[in-house]
Amino acid sequence: MMTRRAWHALAAAVVIGCSRSPERSNAQSSGVVVSPNMQVSQSRQNALTAAVTKVSPSVVTVQTEVQEQAPMNPFDMIFGGRPQSRTQAGLGTGFIVRKDGVIVTNAHVVAGATKISVMMRDGTVYPAKLLGKDETNDIAVIKIDAKDLPEVKLGNSNNLVIGEWAVAIGNPYGFYFGNSEPSVSVGVISGTQRNLVGSNEGGASYFDMIQTDAAINPGNSGGPLVDADGEVIGVNSSIFSPSGGSVGLGFAIPINRVARVVDDLLSHGSIRSPWIGVQLRQVRSTNTRDVIAQGAVIGSVSPGSPAAEAGLKVGDVILREGTRTIRNPFDWQAALLDLRVGSPAQLHIKRGLRELDVEVNVADLPEVTAPKVQVLRELELVSVTPAIASERGLRAATGALIYRISPGIADQTGLQQGDVILQINNARIGTAQDVAKAIDYYGGRTYLQLVVERQGQLYMTQFAVR
Repeated sequence: MMTRRAWHALAAAVVIGCSRSPERSNAQSSGVVVSPNMQVSQSRQNALTAAVTKVSPSVVTVQTEVQEQAPMNPFDMIFGGRPQSRTQAGLGTGFIVRKDGVIVTNAHVVAGATKISVMMRDGTVYPAKLLGKDETNDIAVIKIDAKDLPEVKLGNSNNLVIGEWAVAIGNPYGFYFGNSEPSVSVGVISGTQRNLVGSNEGGASYFDMIQTDAAINPGNSGGPLVDADGEVIGVNSSIFSPSGGSVGLGFAIPINRVARVVDDLLSHGSIRSPWIGVQLRQVRSTNTRDVIAQGAVIGSVSPGSPAAEAGLKVGDVILREGTRTIRNPFDWQAALLDLRVGSPAQLHIKRGLRELDVEVNVADLPEVTAPKVQVLRELELVSVTPAIASERGLRAATGALIYRISPGIADQTGLQQGDVILQINNARIGTAQDVAKAIDYYGGRTYLQLVVERQGQLYMTQFAVR
């Protein structure tokens, strides 16, 4: 997306098997499109050209519009002027995963968008709607009203080979080059299971990523990563760059995880976040090396959680989840991304001098299954429980957690999703039901003054209910 963050975002890389040799001997059989008067020698036809030809028709440009509040002139503020909104255009890449117009891109490409459109390779533009997004994994699914579109084939990101050729296909710098066709850059798969912590715009963290040195530039975010058979094995998400341009450190989300996210978004419209109820012991150091060296030591177990029921204890060291080796908290965060609600986690742990295998059920986050209390029509609350307090690291042991809030109510009240309401006027809040009672009592009589906990800090907000 051609916004400030997008200058640090990356396009899709296409992985080409380095051991694969061309199997076809002419331009027609290889799938390479040439003009009738052009002669393409066999030496110019290879796995790279075949894969690009196969994937490129499914790569699209994702265009967005975001409404922002423009800064006010001080004189306008003095004389009662009102804030003006302005439209900021954004741009990224996506690829078609279903013939009926389902498209995958990055969540940050469509973040805050009030309008989304998609331009095909031939220049045709379709309005698009957002079906769902997962900001943790930076994946979004959008859809256009079209049929019989060229769709990509999904591959397997679990069997990548370090050193394989990699080709990035996307739309760097948008329409700067004067047409809507995607461009290509070539590199190799530089690494797998990479964890990026605070190295991106805004300090965002990415776990279990594919690393490639194929050139990635602004506007490429959301494009596909494909192997020599023309199968997508990743989706671009970020780059590491001190300059803002490509320095050969690009990262893509493994397609196996993307497929699970897309399946959840298409089936439910949202992601079921896996939860077992453990928090790892924190290291008080700003040096990443210290965190890597500490191992994955359990620092707390939420009461009544699946981990507690399975017998996990504080001080246990997680060594493996399934076949994945866990060496540090970053590896554990990566493992959590691949857990699925309803499927047990197979943990191998060390307890003192013994090593044990422990099967732990994977559940929804406790606030997901907790009873909901709806107030103000567009505000849903859940009562804080010991499990919720432990999982979220809350200072308060009781209160009402804001589970869902509409943008309009958030603007009017100053509340945010994740806030914990602790007090309304003189009434202490212990449960979600207490909020409903307080609003019924004070609403229409006087302003409501709320004390909330937000990210470990106490805040106050005031509004009227009429």
